[in-house]
Amino acid sequence: MHHLTADDKALILALRVQKRWNIDKMILGFPNKQWKRRTLYYLVRKTDQTGTAARLPGSGWSRSARTAANIEIVDNMICSQDDKSGTSKTPREIARETGISRSSVRRIAEKDLKLKTFRRHEL
Repeated sequence: MHHLTADDKALILALRVQKRWNIDKMILGFPNKQWKRRTLYYLVRKTDQTGTAARLPGSGWSRSARTAANIEIVDNMICSQDDKSGTSKTPREIARETGISRSSVRRIAEKDLKLKTFRRHEL
């Protein structure tokens, strides 16, 4: 899908509201823009329904793994317990025990707990 710039969106909405142009007239009026009919249709429909071309709060992908409860679980398991070295668990071990995917465990550790994950090497 062709993505519109903020200037393009403003122009399209101004043409629609002020000059009452339809989608076909916009495409013919600005051939150098190479707007796609479907892209304009979605923009016009969205502004008619919501009153704005901006994304609405909560319209993005929901966080399913990085919940506060999962962050706390990973935090408790990933660091050594009670000053006993060697009691920390690897992302793979945490994933196996909790059911949270290994990539989500790594993401929680790196983004939420600000830790670096690395592979443990046996000597």
